[in-house]
Order: sequence, then structure tokens, then C-alpha cells
Amino acid sequence: MGNRTVYLAIGLALMFSSCAIIRPGEAGVKTTLGKVDETVLMQGPKAYFPFTTRIIKLPLRTENIEITVDLPSKEGLTIRADISILYRLEPESVAKVFEEVGLNYEQTLILPIFRSAASDVSARFFAKDMHSGERASIENEIRDLMTERMQGRGLEIEAVLMKSIRLPDGLSRAIEDKLEAEQRAQQMQFILDRERQEAQRKKVEAEGVRDAQMIITEGLNPMIIQFKSIEAFQKLAESDNTKIIITDGKTPMLIE
Repeated sequence: MGNRTVYLAIGLALMFSSCAIIRPGEAGVKTTLGKVDETVLMQGPKAYFPFTTRIIKLPLRTENIEITVDLPSKEGLTIRADISILYRLEPESVAKVFEEVGLNYEQTLILPIFRSAASDVSARFFAKDMHSGERASIENEIRDLMTERMQGRGLEIEAVLMKSIRLPDGLSRAIEDKLEAEQRAQQMQFILDRERQEAQRKKVEAEGVRDAQMIITEGLNPMIIQFKSIEAFQKLAESDNTKIIITDGKTPMLIE
């Protein structure tokens, strides 16, 4: 009875030890006597014979490598940057990556290619470009060059992000001064444009008043003035109030 219990315990131990669980976001590679099986194991329980076979699990989720690196600039300066490299394994290439590169693919493949690509790209840009709107262009060019050099290696570079840039002290201050000067120049240009618009508005307004006065003046000819005087005499004559009218025959002067 004791031997049967021992055999049963050994059997259960072997049964549980010969089953691997591939979780979501992972893939498995089976090796038998040192030979890699090209079939990629996806999520779920996987049985194997523990004495001759191993199952290696590799992540399929997006991974992040954070690195601090010194980059050359076009004018020969050295720029220190904190950079994140976002990458992931291509599911169908998991066995190939494990067989050709191994588990340490970040140090063996990704980082050397990144350093080379980053240096080649940054050397085409001025230091100030890394501190301005050109940063996105630099990031995209590094990612594209890495993708080109890693073609067919089973790894996808999703993004290269320059999180912080540390320029030499003198250059950093010079860039800040230049940006401040550009902002002041833009503000002054805005003020000048506003003043020119206001001057134009006043000019148009003055021309309108002048044109109106000219129209009125041109309309006040002697015939119109005499006609208006006659109308005024008629209205005074029709009035019931007692008035004394002094006139030269052209324009009335009223005294009540």
C-alpha cells in the first residue's frame, strides 16, 4: 500500500510538472533535447515530457526599454537624452528569435541597432532641433532606420520617444534667449498689425464723414435754400401764435 502511494505521488508530480500554462500576452517555444520546435505555442495549457523537453515563455506585449544615451549633433556637440524604445515580438517569429538571438535579444539586438541608428540620425540635426518641434521628426527617423536594419529579425519597433533632452548649459540658455526674442518680435508684430488696422478703420471712417458732408454741401444750392425759406414762411403764417417776423425776404428771424 505504501509503494502504491509513492508511485501515485510520483505520477501526479510528473503529470503536473509536465504541463505548462501559456498566459495571455505570452507565447511558448518547445525545445526537445536541445532542438527548437518551430511551432509557436499560444495561450493555454501545454503538455510536455519534462525529462527531454522544455517550454520557454516569451512576452508578446509591448515592452519598454529606457536608456540614457549621448547623441552627437550636426555642429559637433554631445547631447544627453533619456529615451524610451517601445517594441514587441512578432508572434509568428517567436521561435526564430529564440533560436537565432536567444532570450537576451534586448542587449544583443535592439540596443546596438538603436545606438547606431540614433547616432546616424542625430548627427544630421542641430542641437537646437532636438529641443524644438523637430524632435518628432528625429524620433520617427530613428524608428524607421531601426525598422529597416531589423527587417526579418522578428521584432517590431513601435516607437522611439525622446523623453528629455539635456543640452550644454551655454547652448540651452542661448536657445531660450532666442525663443524669448522671437516671442517678443511676434508680439510687436501683432501690435503693429493691430495699430495699422485701427488706422485704416479711422481713415475709412473719416472718408465716410467727408463724403457725407460733400453730398450735403452739394445739395444746398441757392434754389434749395430759397425753397426751404418759403416753406418756413408758410408754416409761420399758418401758426395761431402771435409772432413778429423780421426778414430780408430771404430768411426769417422769429421774435415771439
